[in-house]
Amino acid sequence: MSAPFEFVVVGASLAGLNAARAALQHPSAPRVTVIGAEEHLPYDRPPLSKAVLKSDEHERPALFGSAELAEHEGCTVILGATATGVDTAGHVVRLGEREVRYDVLVIATGATPRTLPLETPPGVHTLRTWDDAVAIRSQMRAGGRMVVIGAGFIGSEVAASAKERGMDVVIVEALEVPLARAVGETAGAALGSIHGRHGVDLRLGSGVIGFEGEDRVTGVTLSDGSTVPADLVVVGIGALPQTSWLDGGGIEIDNGIVCDSHLRTSAPDVFAAGDVARWDNPLFARHMRIEHWTSAQEQGSHAAQNALDPGAATAYSHVPYFWSDWYDSRIQFVGVPSGTPEIVDGSWDAEAFTAIYREGDRVVGALTLNRRADIMKYRVLIAASKTVEDARALARDRAEARALKAARA
Repeated sequence: MSAPFEFVVVGASLAGLNAARAALQHPSAPRVTVIGAEEHLPYDRPPLSKAVLKSDEHERPALFGSAELAEHEGCTVILGATATGVDTAGHVVRLGEREVRYDVLVIATGATPRTLPLETPPGVHTLRTWDDAVAIRSQMRAGGRMVVIGAGFIGSEVAASAKERGMDVVIVEALEVPLARAVGETAGAALGSIHGRHGVDLRLGSGVIGFEGEDRVTGVTLSDGSTVPADLVVVGIGALPQTSWLDGGGIEIDNGIVCDSHLRTSAPDVFAAGDVARWDNPLFARHMRIEHWTSAQEQGSHAAQNALDPGAATAYSHVPYFWSDWYDSRIQFVGVPSGTPEIVDGSWDAEAFTAIYREGDRVVGALTLNRRADIMKYRVLIAASKTVEDARALARDRAEARALKAARA
């Protein structure tokens, strides 16, 4: 296959940016077009729930290379344009009445926040974009009452940011244990307790059935009949892959765009990357769709390389990694949360700990609280398919190193 001439990326995201940058650096020198639904050049999303909410002075967090992308003579950036369909037979992306032809297409449209099937008055928000963050931030004030619906990582970060700004914060979670799907019930309960230590009211097993207020939200009505007063509400109940625009386009969709290990979709010359991609990860022998910064960063360039040089295409084998900052704590996770975790350093009620996850004798995941220097060492073990005993030995080595450092201090 000759090198494609028109390399099109739908999604001005981290994954989309890295796909475009990789294409522009490729020896085949394709002509690159990046299409983004927002009016902004690609920016960094993790700070939105943290630094951006904490400070009115924090500007939109730029991603390295986004400004250069717009100025590159080999690249056309189309912003404020929502993709409405794709003709995979004709190799065309539709933007309403407009059409953009491609030889190779990388889809990096990310995910969109889940919403509640309820009437929502002003003051009820989701958080995904810069504009969302600015809208929420403009309504945060010391002494105000915020309700966060959902005790996942985004909801917890928003709650921590609001607490730091002096707000009275209540988190409402439908599950009996927070983060049970993400890290398991034992670890989820341990992480959930962090909120209580910082004066945030975490209400578990509580569904939301409505909102009070017409011109402005004044309260959240729970399934037990009680009402939580609120001046501001943020809904953080997960996200859905942004694939609705692909309906009828001939691309297989199943909890994201289904890809093989090379990030190739079911349609010819179409690849996917980032939150929207559900790919076959050979390292764990399963399909995965991951909404993590590191995955989006790596997948975009990997998809571009495979698309531009299919004869040398390689599988995307990835150990998932994410982090989350709550209050003064850093939570980090690598791998997959399989089975019941085992504490290998510290204890579940400690301010710092390490836990590992296993499949048989193989270590497949690791969770740390306030062990910033340790987590990547576990990622290396997981990538090398090491054993549980190897992980336990690493934990002993790290504990000994900390003790020695403390003794010398």
